[in-house]
Amino acid sequence: MKRGHYSKNPIAFVCVVVSICCLMIIMISFLRLPVPEASLGNNKVMKPYKTVNSRKVSKDEGIGNFGEIMIEMLPEELAFTVFIPSERSFERDLRLRVNDSLLAEKRNDTYAVVSRILGFSAIPRKLSSELVSSSKEVIYDSLSGFTLYISKDVDGMLVVNRIRSERVDVRRGEIVVHIMDGVIMDAEFEQAVQPDDNEED
Repeated sequence: MKRGHYSKNPIAFVCVVVSICCLMIIMISFLRLPVPEASLGNNKVMKPYKTVNSRKVSKDEGIGNFGEIMIEMLPEELAFTVFIPSERSFERDLRLRVNDSLLAEKRNDTYAVVSRILGFSAIPRKLSSELVSSSKEVIYDSLSGFTLYISKDVDGMLVVNRIRSERVDVRRGEIVVHIMDGVIMDAEFEQAVQPDDNEED
């Protein structure tokens, strides 16, 4: 029985197998690349593999631009409840204004503040207003470990750490949003975002 050339030289056999595998990987990768859809000047627009569902919030729900940013920071397939400050609360309590705070030179600072507020005001579960009894306060830890004391007033609106909601039970996929008339934050962060005495409103 005659043995093949590659069985005499195992190094050559391994090199051939590795080369074939690499060639197959390159071919498969090349075949899966997206095809350019259109050309805009020097920039090419690529067609994505799958359509990404945007979770943009309509303006009539009262969430506002900063609220949209907070929602976009959360994974859409997991259940969360977020107590989002109203746009007016962002401006009043944090001095964040849509026309000013989202400019390129201030965007990083704004995102840092908004992500910190998200940590204080989001819990990793669905909590609609129907699940909160008007006779009993419930307690949850937020994503950052900040304790949230949640109750319901006589009008059916939620009160979280003495901040009343303006609107409850706005659904964004797996996320339940409650619009608050104030910003939920700990005392240390509240002190850090307070304006200096010499600043004018």
